[in-house]
Amino acid sequence: MATKIVCFGEVLFDVFPTHTKIGGAPLNVGLRLASLGIETQIISRIGQDAKGKELLDFIEANDVSTTYIQTDSHFSTGEVTVKLDEKGSASYTINYPVAWDKIEATPEAHDIVSFADAVVFGSLVCRDTASYQSLLSLLNVAKYKIFDVNLRAPFYTKELLSDLMNKADFIKFNDDELYEISANLGSPYHSLEQNMQFIAEKTNTQHICVTKGSHGAVLFYNDQLFYNSGYKITVADTVGAGDSFLAGLLSKLLAGIAPQEAINFACALGALVAQEEGANPKISKESIKAFMQ
Repeated sequence: MATKIVCFGEVLFDVFPTHTKIGGAPLNVGLRLASLGIETQIISRIGQDAKGKELLDFIEANDVSTTYIQTDSHFSTGEVTVKLDEKGSASYTINYPVAWDKIEATPEAHDIVSFADAVVFGSLVCRDTASYQSLLSLLNVAKYKIFDVNLRAPFYTKELLSDLMNKADFIKFNDDELYEISANLGSPYHSLEQNMQFIAEKTNTQHICVTKGSHGAVLFYNDQLFYNSGYKITVADTVGAGDSFLAGLLSKLLAGIAPQEAINFACALGALVAQEEGANPKISKESIKAFMQ
């Protein structure tokens, strides 16, 4: 049976020093899922402006439905100013409030989430009470809840993260996020694996993945650990690499593929994205396969 996934949260423009790219973690994950042949819906909100229209056109051109993207007459389409350091790592200035802060949990949104195999969400969309309450309402009807942590200071609290982790069936961190959150929750541990186990027990979550940048990733899946040590590439920028990694991982795990195969595929896909500029370069399944060989 074909997998159906809903991504909930921010759709926006990443404004780099020299150019502008379409992004937002839930959208990046959704676009990559669609490119892997998975039926994907996005629940978000844009402004009644030229940027909003451009976003809709782009999303539709990439085979993702825009049916559940709402339009706001008061707030504008989201924008983020991106600064890159000499290693291509990004820091962000995220405008507030914007349209995606005001997503509504419509009856149609409830329907699509209840029919989907999984829903993907992050912490950033919870910075405004309106979108946060909508998310909580939709999670009540979701079958499988995937929390893509994505910490963006100052838009999170320890309480918020605990709440979202406790609602999730699957949590994805990067290594910095894992260590920061574990420490906040009182973890006495230093190793990555011990902290993964700590979070699993604290949140009653059996599925946790931690990305380690160029050093690959670790997946904790049904009491077992799976590793990939990464692929050697020349980084253009890291924007969206983690989002594509998550899409690759979910595309395999939700189809019942073995966890080791899933994490190998996800790491390859993330590496290929980091080689290119921006979050959503075109990458075929064939090129992923060739790269892994």
